[in-house]
Amino acid sequence: MTITSREIVQQSLAFAAPPRIPFAMGGGFPSDFRGVSRGPAPNRKVQPWTERDGYWNMIDEWGNEWRRLEDITKGEVHRGVIEEGWELLETYQWPDVDRADLYEEAGEKVKEFHQEGYYVHGSVGMSFDIARYMRRMEIFLTDCAAEPARVRGLLDRIADLLERQVHRYADIGVDGISSGEDWGTQDRLLMSPAMFRQLFKPVYERVVGAARNRGLSFRLHSCGFVREIIPDWIETGVNILQFDQPEIHGIEYLSENYGGKVHFESPVDIQTTLQTRDHSLIEAAARDYIDKLTAPFGGGFIAGYYGSNPALGLDPEYQETASKTYMNHGENPWH
Repeated sequence: MTITSREIVQQSLAFAAPPRIPFAMGGGFPSDFRGVSRGPAPNRKVQPWTERDGYWNMIDEWGNEWRRLEDITKGEVHRGVIEEGWELLETYQWPDVDRADLYEEAGEKVKEFHQEGYYVHGSVGMSFDIARYMRRMEIFLTDCAAEPARVRGLLDRIADLLERQVHRYADIGVDGISSGEDWGTQDRLLMSPAMFRQLFKPVYERVVGAARNRGLSFRLHSCGFVREIIPDWIETGVNILQFDQPEIHGIEYLSENYGGKVHFESPVDIQTTLQTRDHSLIEAAARDYIDKLTAPFGGGFIAGYYGSNPALGLDPEYQETASKTYMNHGENPWH
């Protein structure tokens, strides 16, 4: 009997040694996952990326204006919707994101993907990103230190919306929730671990807890050096940590401290190993991830793929080497 992608992911998340590691690749390589998203909030007007005189801008669902200089990078918030004063929150119109009809089309896609054998994630935002966009990054980081009570109030409102989205996704039958927000620079967190635990960990406990209580897994992307709060994420119930720079933490460190406790989904490190353009080093790294993060535990590593080779300044051939190694070396690595 042929095992489905969905079953491979389920077995791996249970550390039950499936026939191969799960794949979450792109670029023409296989993925065991599919994603669905709700419809847009009907009470908010979104402006797509539009080219202006020397820059691009857009307005997101929350009312924030973004800018960028070209059409490749993500850009950054230029004007947060409540950056000019906390009093704006009193009349702020929150996006209507939990209406059942916004999830109907996604529900049909879930049924299709399940029939095709895939593991399905529903996509939600997360509290730090949403709050820092609304207030703008430098203002919000000051808020966290100077006005923690106001920050907690804002985060509670955001958590309410996120929890309701999680339940809507559970209602349409997804297998897990996928979210993400960047918490680190190249060598440290954006705030102290103590501040993270005081202000943001309670939100993760609510949102991840809502998913786990509904029988869903939780996948979280984060860039940068976040080693100090990995235990906190695991405690809240996060199943999959998606890192594009796994080597910033040390593969042996991740294995020794978190092997058998959480899954890591990664391409070969995009800032170090892929940039060498050395196929032998890339292949060795891919094998190392499997040997150390999953082989001893019956699960623990998901083969990833960075979505934009042009953003890395690399020819696709280097991720092709990584992906082929993941597929070849990821076959029954526990024996």
